[in-house]
Amino acid sequence: MHIATGEEYPAVLRSVASPRTASDSIGASRILMVKNIVVSLDGKAAAERIEEAPEVDPLLEFYPLLKNKSSEELAALNKSVLKKLDWRFLPCITLMLLMNYLDRINVSNARLAGMQEDCGNMSDTMWSAGISMFYVGYIISQVPANVIIAKGKPRILLPCCMLAWSAVTICMAALKSGWGFMLCRFLVGVTEGPFLPAVALMTSSWYTKQESPLRMGIWHAGNIISNVFSGLLAAGILTNMDGIAGLHSWQWFVLLEGIVSILVAILGFWFLPNWPNNTGTFFFSAEESEMAQYRQRVSAGGISEDDEGDYWDGIVQACKDPFTWMFAGMHFSLIIAQSFKDFFPSIMDTLGFSKVVTYLVQAPPYLIAYFVTLAVSWSSGRMLEHCWHIVASISVCLVGAVIMISTLNTAARYFSLILLCSGPFVGLNIQISWETTVVPRPRTKRAALIAIANCVSSVSHWFTPYFFLRSQEPRYQTGGGVIIAGCGLTIVFCLMARWWCMRKNRVLEQLENQRGDEKGWRFAT
Repeated sequence: MHIATGEEYPAVLRSVASPRTASDSIGASRILMVKNIVVSLDGKAAAERIEEAPEVDPLLEFYPLLKNKSSEELAALNKSVLKKLDWRFLPCITLMLLMNYLDRINVSNARLAGMQEDCGNMSDTMWSAGISMFYVGYIISQVPANVIIAKGKPRILLPCCMLAWSAVTICMAALKSGWGFMLCRFLVGVTEGPFLPAVALMTSSWYTKQESPLRMGIWHAGNIISNVFSGLLAAGILTNMDGIAGLHSWQWFVLLEGIVSILVAILGFWFLPNWPNNTGTFFFSAEESEMAQYRQRVSAGGISEDDEGDYWDGIVQACKDPFTWMFAGMHFSLIIAQSFKDFFPSIMDTLGFSKVVTYLVQAPPYLIAYFVTLAVSWSSGRMLEHCWHIVASISVCLVGAVIMISTLNTAARYFSLILLCSGPFVGLNIQISWETTVVPRPRTKRAALIAIANCVSSVSHWFTPYFFLRSQEPRYQTGGGVIIAGCGLTIVFCLMARWWCMRKNRVLEQLENQRGDEKGWRFAT
């Protein structure tokens, strides 16, 4: 079968698609019609429908183990697949991402415990350069690694990436100079670079587009919750372990995080699948494997997940697609709006609390952001709407930035930090879900789009650290202004992407009217 680029959907699907609204695309809620019984792919109870409907979905013809099953059997298989994904794959990648982010941000709290001074008494400029070097390595590895993973075995490759960055994190305990700090941060970036894009790619390959936003919100919580754990761990380790075995407390901090990351990486070899078409019976039965492939074919408008072409084909296709650059711009803007993250402990320190309290009060803003992310992501998936959810979320962040630079009142500033945390994390999660929805196939193109967007966004880390200098405490006026600019740009790129989706949907509608076809697959807005 020809692998479409996201602008096509096959005639076989048009022949069975029932009339639906433009926003109600064929996906997890697409109706399987067998003997006039409608069964939704989200596992909800079957409902009687009185209408003309084919007895067998033609897409089932691609799957010999499914095509003769009843609607109840299909619903049970779908529920079984979703249950295994939710209770094996999802917890594993959430835990792995938690450690990924902890290893990425651990230096923020280590700085408060004297790491900057102990590593050759680094200047603020060299420290910021070290933060930036992480993203140099991060950018270099993403596109080639993600395309390789798209054609390889993520069950093996992702845990190996995690073992590599964990080893570098452990080595950071031996740092004595600023140059060593910069080298280690670069190596951590190289080894972590493939991870987030690969997890987004896997989620979009296993979950339908209605299911993806909430699931991405759950594993994206690894990003949010890591900030909670980082503050709590800092309170426990950095204030109680200084001098034990002749080590500084920040050395214990990176050592313990690196060791735990290794243990989590080992779990990944057992709990991660590969792709729907090649995972094997260790994760799914043969029937469940076909159901997983069928779910994705339905969600993508009848197009198979199986990839074709070589590694470069997907990269070239992604580079030619305007969606890539719209979402790259959106991701770039969201990361600018999130640029406070690496300096969050330092900003919190300006509120005047004691050191232990400063560590602890970092947790509530991120906990609130976690629940807000889940709620908004659930809403986005249920409504299959992305643009206005992102705009509303990032507007909250904009308000927070304005408050942060406008007042020195402690309560108001703490409230502003809650708003700062909630907005960009929500927006980033929904943006990743959106970009994987509008470019469903081939897998290498989707992998390249995710990686390119993430690479472009990471460029912001080369300059945003220089806007949060100690000389501008406590307001951080320049940093706040950059956050506001990022929020505004995010809204602009959101509206552009929505306009482009609507434009393409009008073209699809015109083609259907010319051919006399019923309404089928649509680009989600």
